[in-house]
Amino acid sequence: MSANGQAPGVVITGIGAVSPFGVGRESYWHHLSHGISGCRAITQFDASCYPCRVAASVPPVTIDEALPLAGENGDGRADPKRYSRAALFGVIAAREAWCDAGLRAGEPDAGVLIGSGGGGIDIGEKQYQDFFTTGGRHVTPYAIAVGICGMVSSEISIALRLRGLSHVLSCGCTSSTDAIGYAVSLIRSGEYDVLLSGGTDGCVLPGMIFGFSRMRAVSTRYNDRPAEASRPFDRGRDGFVLGEGAWMLVLEREDRAIARGARPYARVEGYASTCDAYHRVQMDPDGDEIIRCIETALARAHRAPTEIGYVNYHGTSTQLNDAIESRCVRRVFGKHADSVAGSSTKSMIGHPQGASGAAGVAATALALARGVLPPTINLADQDPACDMDFIPNVARKADVEAALCNCLGFGSKNSALVLGRVQ
Repeated sequence: MSANGQAPGVVITGIGAVSPFGVGRESYWHHLSHGISGCRAITQFDASCYPCRVAASVPPVTIDEALPLAGENGDGRADPKRYSRAALFGVIAAREAWCDAGLRAGEPDAGVLIGSGGGGIDIGEKQYQDFFTTGGRHVTPYAIAVGICGMVSSEISIALRLRGLSHVLSCGCTSSTDAIGYAVSLIRSGEYDVLLSGGTDGCVLPGMIFGFSRMRAVSTRYNDRPAEASRPFDRGRDGFVLGEGAWMLVLEREDRAIARGARPYARVEGYASTCDAYHRVQMDPDGDEIIRCIETALARAHRAPTEIGYVNYHGTSTQLNDAIESRCVRRVFGKHADSVAGSSTKSMIGHPQGASGAAGVAATALALARGVLPPTINLADQDPACDMDFIPNVARKADVEAALCNCLGFGSKNSALVLGRVQ
């Protein structure tokens, strides 16, 4: 607790990204703010026999693109040769965020709390393929260790030499939103001064594309026009585009950040999570728990709906979910609904599964800091069932005091974060 008995404020002092646009926070922001799609034809494996042949995959990246950290001693404990894709993306993004915040390797009283839907699912898929086709002659003895979800935070902890907690939340699509919410709670409680949080997933894989195709959840209509495939709130949407990447945030006690001269991007003011308790993959059409989640996050942030100037929507580009989310946000904001601008950044980066919440929070923090709201691209014929202001196709300059980041997921999960602008 602070000297006045209030829970301390928590701010974002560093952002790192590995996205479908490559390595780097600035590359991510440039493409979002200019409305450029990262969705493309799948080329890293043969998808010709699948109904869906489009994804927002990360282009080839290597650990050599990671930034050096102050205070590194080169003791060689990190082993990038054995990273899963999620770990590789996560370590690169984490190092950028840590450098951006002006922190050193081995920072005391610091830990890692991130979200991931699949963790090292690529390792598991490859090793099982070898097991069933060759009898396992080439299965690595590290298959289990590097394939489990929890190893992702461990690799980041090793790379940054952080000896505090090292945890991964895996809650489906809401994983990284929940990780950020829990990290903020730990800092407010006084248990930690600074935590590396966010999310990472590396899941553009044959098994994932096939599985989501069988579920009829992914886009199949735009295989010949991949940049147009992710089109949240548009009448022509037909499913999400599978994405991947890592978005990492340095969350820090506000008074500590100010004392050391850091320049925060935004303040994390409120978090809430609810469950529809309805279905494993479908939202409850009445949306009552989505509404309760958003209203609780606003209440915990001590924000009235009229103070919110931007909504970063979950907006996956599926017919049912986009309509339900739009209707819920309208019910929360009431008469103010038509004055609230919002967008789905998934129109440009696809749906990066458990990392999607962190991707939205990173975009929103940058939007608050830079006075530009990213658009929803491919919004050519807005669905009347989705009747909010979604900033169609072109970014908009706006000074916004507070923003809502919405995240919804399989298993009836709903999570929301409220961010405030730092003056």
